[in-house]
Amino acid sequence: MLNSSPDTFSVLILSLQCGKVAPFRGEDESSAIGKMPVAGKVRIHRLGLDGDEQADLAVHGGPDKAIHHYPHDHYAFWRASLGDHPLLSGYGAFGENIATEGLTEDRICVGDRWRLGTALVEVSQGRQPCWKLDHRFDGAAVNARVVKSRRSGWYYRVLEEGEVAAGDRMALVERPYPEWSVKRVFGLLIAGEHKQDREGLEALGEVAPLAATWIRRRAKLLGLEA
Repeated sequence: MLNSSPDTFSVLILSLQCGKVAPFRGEDESSAIGKMPVAGKVRIHRLGLDGDEQADLAVHGGPDKAIHHYPHDHYAFWRASLGDHPLLSGYGAFGENIATEGLTEDRICVGDRWRLGTALVEVSQGRQPCWKLDHRFDGAAVNARVVKSRRSGWYYRVLEEGEVAAGDRMALVERPYPEWSVKRVFGLLIAGEHKQDREGLEALGEVAPLAATWIRRRAKLLGLEA
């Protein structure tokens, strides 16, 4: 169980990134995964950062996946795994909107509420990787390594709109589910740990802020959904 008291738990925002939809794998497949750092204050609205886009709205974006956070702490792991890929020399390699150090999947929980600048956001789910990460890294097996290492990153929904800038600190406001780290939930729903922990999968139903798509995935893994 993680410490449920917010106290002074805060981290520095190293960089904020936004991206526009652009051709990705040929002219017929587009993506906005190529996100670049932005300077100054950025408005946060219900669907994410002002100026940020998603290409395939069926699986990306929306209220439950408004903002993507990926720990910059993991870049050393990826450099050791992939070599000195140019994407790893800056921020946004994984299509993340927020880069920080000191906050990883084992230190953040589904349902956490964070003051992000003047906005209030809530952790909704881990990031489920897809083929776009492999393609972005020139065919390297990034997707499989994300699952195996549980270095997934996570998403926020926006509860209160506001604005934020790189150099601000984000602070934990509330932690109602200290037993449900993003790493644990990702392990159950994506990495196959439900096979050895059906009790945990059943208990996950108590986590009301879990994103709708992951609620459905849980039901499917429990055999409650066809």
